[in-house]
Amino acid sequence: MNGPTTIITDPSDNDEKKFAFDYSYWSHDGSKEQADGYYGPDPSHPNGKKFCDQKRVFEDIGVGVLKNAWEGYNTTLFAYGQTGSGKSWSIVGYGVNKGVVPMFCEQVFKGIDEKKTAGEKTEFEVMFSMLEIYNEQVRDLLDSKPPKRGGLKVRQHPKKGFYADGLQITPVSSYKEIEDKMEEGTRNRTVAATNMNATSSRAHTIVGMTFIQKFVNAAGEETTKSPLINLVDLAGSERAESTGATGDRLKEGAAINQSLSCLGNVISALADRSNGKNTRVPYRDSCLTKLLKNALGGNSKTIMIAAVSPADINYDESLSTLRYADRAKQIKTTASVNEDPTEKLIRELQEENEKLKAMLGGNVKMEVMKDDDEDLTDEELAKLKQEMEEEYKSRLETNAKEMEEMHKTFEERLAEAHAHGGGQHLAEILEKKKKMPYLSNLNMDPQLSGHIILFIEKPEVTIGNSKGSCDIMLKGPSIVENHAIIREDKGAFSIEPSEANVRMMRNGKLVTNKTELKYNDRLIFGTTQYFVFVNPKDKSAKDAPVVNFEMAQEEIAKKSGFDVTSENKTRDEALLKEDIVELMPAVEECNSISEELDKKMKFELMVVSAEARGELKGRTEVMVRVVNLETKHEWIWPREKFMNRKFLMQEMYQNFMEGEEWDLPKDKETEERDPFSEDYEAEFHIGSVKIWLQSLAYHIEIKEQLDITDFKGQEVGLLNVELIPCDKKGKEYTENDDVFVNSPDELKGKDVNFVVKILSARGLPSQFTDIYLKYLVYHEDKYTCSNPIKNTINPDWNHKRVVNFTKADDELLKYLSESAIMVQIWGKQKPPKTKKSINTKQAILSDALRKGQTSAANTNTKVFDSDKVKYMMKVAMLEKRQQQMQNKIDALNRMLELADQHSKKKISTQLIKNIYHAPTHDQAEKCLKLVEKEKDDGNDEDDTEFEAAVLSKDQPDNKRGKSGNSSSRSSSSMSSKSGKKSKSSSFCVVL
Repeated sequence: MNGPTTIITDPSDNDEKKFAFDYSYWSHDGSKEQADGYYGPDPSHPNGKKFCDQKRVFEDIGVGVLKNAWEGYNTTLFAYGQTGSGKSWSIVGYGVNKGVVPMFCEQVFKGIDEKKTAGEKTEFEVMFSMLEIYNEQVRDLLDSKPPKRGGLKVRQHPKKGFYADGLQITPVSSYKEIEDKMEEGTRNRTVAATNMNATSSRAHTIVGMTFIQKFVNAAGEETTKSPLINLVDLAGSERAESTGATGDRLKEGAAINQSLSCLGNVISALADRSNGKNTRVPYRDSCLTKLLKNALGGNSKTIMIAAVSPADINYDESLSTLRYADRAKQIKTTASVNEDPTEKLIRELQEENEKLKAMLGGNVKMEVMKDDDEDLTDEELAKLKQEMEEEYKSRLETNAKEMEEMHKTFEERLAEAHAHGGGQHLAEILEKKKKMPYLSNLNMDPQLSGHIILFIEKPEVTIGNSKGSCDIMLKGPSIVENHAIIREDKGAFSIEPSEANVRMMRNGKLVTNKTELKYNDRLIFGTTQYFVFVNPKDKSAKDAPVVNFEMAQEEIAKKSGFDVTSENKTRDEALLKEDIVELMPAVEECNSISEELDKKMKFELMVVSAEARGELKGRTEVMVRVVNLETKHEWIWPREKFMNRKFLMQEMYQNFMEGEEWDLPKDKETEERDPFSEDYEAEFHIGSVKIWLQSLAYHIEIKEQLDITDFKGQEVGLLNVELIPCDKKGKEYTENDDVFVNSPDELKGKDVNFVVKILSARGLPSQFTDIYLKYLVYHEDKYTCSNPIKNTINPDWNHKRVVNFTKADDELLKYLSESAIMVQIWGKQKPPKTKKSINTKQAILSDALRKGQTSAANTNTKVFDSDKVKYMMKVAMLEKRQQQMQNKIDALNRMLELADQHSKKKISTQLIKNIYHAPTHDQAEKCLKLVEKEKDDGNDEDDTEFEAAVLSKDQPDNKRGKSGNSSSRSSSSMSSKSGKKSKSSSFCVVL
């Protein structure tokens, strides 16, 4: 950060990108904790001068929001960025390091108190609401009851715009009440999220505050100024590849990502419109963009805070966030003061109600309400008309309630809210936590950790699901009626399962009998309920580290054989660790859902290298092996496809738990099919073979039988391959053709041609048919494929292809010397003949007892030795090169022997060249027979005889040049006796 400029550097190539904003803050380091716990700039740190503390952020941003609120302008504060990048720190803060929102709320109530003390007759009212948008459903977070199916309806008011129908808007009289309400909302949100292991990275939260000021204006009219202040915590801008790349036909998790992508489309369209383009803005495409229409392009002053991480592993996410914010800053809004006479507001509500009644009675034609900036299609208009009757009925009820509220005093509404509030205040809970042991929840999202507090108030506390009468009731997959018992005996605590084979873990290990509980022990009930045990009376509490969800996951992964240490990790290894920690609980959850719904499917985590996926380069990734427990068929799902299916499985399980129609058809032609189902005819990657090309860089043929390895690095068959140098037309060179080169550099600027022959595979798994191969060469982007072979484990493809390169350059020579061709073997699984009827839960339990406690097909510590084949082929190539060089040396040694035998003092350079370059032993022998005919006085005519003896008419033209010609034989020769130059220039001394 440099002034208003943010600079981000690509860790792969050090390429810099610059972005300019109104403010660019640095808060990663350069701070120092003060005595009261507040983090301020550290003058001794190199980044101390540019460190931005919470007070400075409020002075730059929060003061403007506060001023807007007092003046009557709607204001929206967006928080956007990757989960964990610091959004919550800037917006909410922690402890004494309060963020923008707490300081804003404090200043509002401080200002109210000051004005009341000064004797102002203005009436002040503050209303609070909190909602969440998850999976395109709107939920009131101040409502502790289970949400209605489909969530709150988003409706449109002709003046106020879009709103959530039925959302509780509660009066509050102090910041403490706001704090309690926010804690209540977060707690309700956490309960729902924990039940299904959802995280805030997939959900948006909107906290709304309406700041009402009632006063008498200059004309003597009672006037109401009512600005709305929205805090919008957007879903995390996480690393996510397109689900289209997975080949999955199911729709994306019932629009799990729809709202964020729609928001991007709206921001992009508004930016284009601000730049003069006449663009339709698609507000209606998601609930989020409907509710934020005013904030984005209407009557509001809007601020976006974009949080980015400085970690190199988060470069892609940080760059995406910066681009998002850069686009958003181009949007222009037009804000106006929300001020109207109170009587006018009541009159408008009455008039609107009369009009709505007339429309519902059929006396007035219903008119579709659309905005001036919307160009709706006929289909959209028809859909809107169908919704009108329900819409008008809802508006009638809402208006009637609003008019009723207007006739009440603020104190009356406040008293009603307190009477219906119920529950414990935050201060009471905090005080109780100091004295009594409890379980505190852990969540993948740090914002949701620590909000569910389950106190251990009796010597024996039972835990189970809602079907029983346990002291602590938990919901979620694999939570049984009587799940566990926590006991206290003379200050010591223990936990034990209430039934056999329940899913429960302590510090990464299965709990099968009575186990002692210690401070900060991590407990997992079922697959989604994560807790930490806290006993405030434990002496070790002072020195205990802070426990988080990632820590709990890492210890499970470690005990399962995965390497999840953080020391000395590369960027790719750090990303792999993130994926393992993210997918392990997801895999366990899907297995639990499969058990409860008896779906006959089992999921296993796999760590797969690029080579195991059949790719030459790329990072090691986490994938999921899916096994049909009845038929033993299996599939490999990429991370994106699995996560997509997981959200649909969660939705199916939620419907099951609520007693709704939950099962879906297995028809592969529909998008609404069962997320557990998979197509038997889907193509399956059986395995891969890496064929190193180094031999071709020396024009040496490759003929090998190589191991085919699958995703887990296990050998699943053999592949017979040949790569042979040839001419442009594909005529293969043989040993009779002297095409061998001592260095790949000799091929530079020349044509390089070779034949790829993939003859057959042997010993492939018997469950596959329609087996074929495919591969890429050099910079190709389209695969070369063979014909599929049916019903055999030993397919004979006899595949042949000629590869031509003209004028080899350094890049090609490097490819031949150092790289390879990756051949992928694909096929289809044979359809099941008979199904063995099994129980999913029993089958998974038996497998777990046999393999271990977690669902992992392999780990990242068992890496297949991918260099084995490379070294084997390199050794074979070196052996061939050595044999060719040995043949040349043997021929030269034989020449020297013959020279001594026939008392030759000198031999022509041409004969030496012909002996050295003789492609075969027979041709070398023909040349050696000419040694005895050598004349010591020299004779040019002999050269012609030598050439005729060794250069056959079918030898490649370019090799004739290598053997020399009459114009090139100009080397001088000296007599061994006189040391004087002779008349001939084609002899040399070889004594």
